[in-house]
Amino acid sequence: MQTPVPHSSSLPQDPYLLTPGPLTTSVTVKEAMLRDWGSWDGDFRAMTREMRQRLIAMLGEGGDAYDCVPMQGSGTFAVEAMLSTFIPRDGKALVLANGAYGKRAAETLRYIDRACVLLDKGDYLPPRGAEVADILAADPEITHVVAIHCETSSGILNPLAEIAEATAQAGRKLLIDSMSAFGALQLQAADFPFEAVVSSANKCIEGVPGFGFVLARKEALEASKGNCHSLSLDLHAQWVNMERSGQWRFTPPTHVVAAFLQALREHEDEGGVAARGARYTHNRDVMVAGMRELGFETLLSDDWLSPIIVTFFCPADPKFSFDDFYNLMKSKGFIIYPGKLTIADSFRVGCIGRMDETVMRQVVTAAGESLAVMGVGTAAPPQSALDERKNQQAA
Repeated sequence: MQTPVPHSSSLPQDPYLLTPGPLTTSVTVKEAMLRDWGSWDGDFRAMTREMRQRLIAMLGEGGDAYDCVPMQGSGTFAVEAMLSTFIPRDGKALVLANGAYGKRAAETLRYIDRACVLLDKGDYLPPRGAEVADILAADPEITHVVAIHCETSSGILNPLAEIAEATAQAGRKLLIDSMSAFGALQLQAADFPFEAVVSSANKCIEGVPGFGFVLARKEALEASKGNCHSLSLDLHAQWVNMERSGQWRFTPPTHVVAAFLQALREHEDEGGVAARGARYTHNRDVMVAGMRELGFETLLSDDWLSPIIVTFFCPADPKFSFDDFYNLMKSKGFIIYPGKLTIADSFRVGCIGRMDETVMRQVVTAAGESLAVMGVGTAAPPQSALDERKNQQAA
């Protein structure tokens, strides 16, 4: 496994970003942005072509049935582009939600006037294949299923394989938001059928923010003309233009593309998806074990923990303040993430980015020292939080 590139002494020391993106990047990815590129120039078009080819190759066997369409903007821009391009105006989607991003997909569909049904599993329970099958059997008007690969609100890794099987058996089409998982968790064309998958530059491939990308079946792209409500988010139009000229339709984030191409090369050098996922998994295991030794408890049982981000319950000790804890951790060089749960106070710690087990051990040390400064005797959560976790384990 390739050792993550350390911070360069010639650059200011940045804090480690323990978030699901933006995340800590290598010095060489940062340095790739130090040159200016002409968006119409042949060199930049070659960069775009290589980027698209590398992303398609990550789908493995059967990937030749797909093409890659990058889209300027944040990951949410790319999600909206996917939903509005592939769900026709008279279509209907089943959205599987167990956190903020499934709910955001449903909200997006309402904005663009697409009919949708929402299966809301609350803060952290996984949508199961049997539930999907029952809903699809009861509603023949549903044309598409929208699933979140890793829901970073809780850190849960959703059971895509059984969701895909239920969707395919019902003759419907699957759209996957793999924003925070693609590049670290296997998602290959031969594993199960899906129409399209969306992700972003600043996630597990370890680039910087500025664009997302959709890997979609070519036949779906060909059939999607006229579906999109938006000029700028039309993946069909973007695809046609790239196939014809090699250019983005509107001004591309040239520096971000250069950084992402460098990140893709480093991803390959590390050993691809398997090696990247293994490093993140080891990061998670080291960090979770250390945090549990301090008394912290994870929201999810081990069966559902993703290697992307982990949610911890806040300690019950009245001396604990998340704001103080956050600031203390930041002063030690670590940016953590606030929680998004409604059932209990929580915070999140990411496992992705240019970090290894040495950094994760430092995270645990910093957490213990921060608790000591606050006078927190134990990081154990309230009993009510543990009771909620039992509900998840019984599901």
